[in-house]
Amino acid sequence: MDAFSGRLRNLRSQKGLSQVQMADLVETTPRVYNRWERGTALPRLDAVVKIADILQVSLDELVGRVEPKPPQIAVRNPKLHAMYRQLDRLTPEDQQAAIVLLDSLLKRSEMGRVLAG
Repeated sequence: MDAFSGRLRNLRSQKGLSQVQMADLVETTPRVYNRWERGTALPRLDAVVKIADILQVSLDELVGRVEPKPPQIAVRNPKLHAMYRQLDRLTPEDQQAAIVLLDSLLKRSEMGRVLAG
């Protein structure tokens, strides 16, 4: 259990997420999430799968069976790639604004394809 809790804490920290943010993303309480990182409790399998998805690691990487691989982001446009790297440094509020903006742009583009096709 110590290996899992330590790995969970390290991976969360590498993503720049707080325990409260992770608890929110996993849809649990901060208190329960804190117990997972302290190693006093283990999450259910569905929560472990959700955690792996959020942290963008395999289940084997999350539980310590294999070492985590460095993230591979396939953004071919150099300007977009540089911006992508900067997004992680924004405040949570600014990140949410970027999500809304990108989401509306993607939906507009998709709607244009639907109407043209």
